[in-house]
Amino acid sequence: MPPLRMPLLLAFSPVIELLSIRPVNVDKPPSFAISHNHMLPKLPRESLLDLCRRMFVIRHFEENLVPLHDRGVFGGHYHLYVGQEGTGVPAISCLRSDDYLFTTHRNHGHLLARGAEPKRLYAEILGRADGLNKGKGGSFHSVAPSLGFLHSSGVVAGIIPLSTGTAYASKAQKNGRITVCLFGDGSLEEGAAPEAFNLASLFKLPVLFLCENNGKYGAGRAVAAAQSTSMAAYPLTDLPKAYKIPAQQIDGMDAGLVHAAILEAAEKIRHGEGPQFVEAQTVRYPGSETNWPTVPQPTDTSLAWDVSSVPEKARKWYESCDPLLIFIRELVAANQATKDEIAGIERQVKVEIAAAVEFAVNSPYPKPEEAERNFFA
Repeated sequence: MPPLRMPLLLAFSPVIELLSIRPVNVDKPPSFAISHNHMLPKLPRESLLDLCRRMFVIRHFEENLVPLHDRGVFGGHYHLYVGQEGTGVPAISCLRSDDYLFTTHRNHGHLLARGAEPKRLYAEILGRADGLNKGKGGSFHSVAPSLGFLHSSGVVAGIIPLSTGTAYASKAQKNGRITVCLFGDGSLEEGAAPEAFNLASLFKLPVLFLCENNGKYGAGRAVAAAQSTSMAAYPLTDLPKAYKIPAQQIDGMDAGLVHAAILEAAEKIRHGEGPQFVEAQTVRYPGSETNWPTVPQPTDTSLAWDVSSVPEKARKWYESCDPLLIFIRELVAANQATKDEIAGIERQVKVEIAAAVEFAVNSPYPKPEEAERNFFA
């Protein structure tokens, strides 16, 4: 009988021994330095206020989703985009209306930033007939082709080769469109990522890889509690650089910096310079630390200046790492809006979200005959 190979030996080892295995000889990444020198995008006042409104829509959409799940209105797991609005909103605002986008299981914020109706996205998550995809996509797989979103995937890194494929098609068709692939840091652990990077670089494809790294640690949190990626390549930008893809690492909580970086990257792609990679670093939302999302503190404009009402465990995040509150403070500091104007925008958004929830809850479930429609194999 031939000797057992290591994988088989491991298969028969006690579970506790398997759990004790850890990567070795991998340098720990440095602590994430939180910037206090944020800037606004170089846009007219009206555009800045629109970005603010979209951030509010995402925030209150997500915060109102949690109680719906807690009450059993919908089942299954779901992920919140809270804490990453400062990346998704300004980044997506840089795109043309005919560009393509791909996103992950954490897709609600991306769809809303692009202009999806909150009521139809709620209905989709609740599995209702009035949803974006008639209730078939749910939280993980909501798509909006009319907005350029061709696919959302719960499969980690599953969208990276797909986005490379649409970029290949755009280059062949010479239609001037670029593809933006939005994914998390964990996707870089999958083999699909370097394979796609290689092809994108070889053919100089018009694709922007935007990695939203919400695994950074800060605000008094321990490394082990926040880092979600085990990569020998660090910084993460080393991986695309190995395939000669220009890559940069930015503060994803700085809307102005994100806007400038994505605008520049998109322009280079449109001029035929090939793929670009941007890693936007954020600190994970405290409400996403547990197995099921929670809301440590409902968002209110007043928190931008006073976080004393926030539970102590989450206070540092709201004080230093919340991109929405940072953006609000910058708007006021730059005399682009008053506190009352921002509070007024938030009030309007709260009314819109409340109406969207009511619409979705009262939306009917799909009829049985819809089960096999709009599918392909």
